[in-house]
Amino acid sequence: MPYKEKKIEKLYYSISEVAEMFDVSQSLIRYWESEFDVLRPRKNGKGNRMFTAKDIQNFKKIYGLVKEKGYTLEGARKKLKDGASETVDMDEIVKKLKEVKTFLIQLHDLL
Repeated sequence: MPYKEKKIEKLYYSISEVAEMFDVSQSLIRYWESEFDVLRPRKNGKGNRMFTAKDIQNFKKIYGLVKEKGYTLEGARKKLKDGASETVDMDEIVKKLKEVKTFLIQLHDLL
């Protein structure tokens, strides 16, 4: 199931909120945290994970590689080291182009 795009509005998100955003279990998030160096949420005094927007973006990169593109964890780690930001940037470009296309079609229909 693809990632549910949700605007990031808060400073910190709980692990349950992140799990809901991506429709994954909390245990998967904790496991990926142990597997990927880029995924290091802060912990409060009680030990609860507090995810920032950057943490969620990093999780989104991992999610995209593993769940959507079928990478193994080792392959995803290698891709992140080699520049997964290019992969995410390409996804953002495609998203923006689709928005432009929709706008142009609507504009054309008005003319």
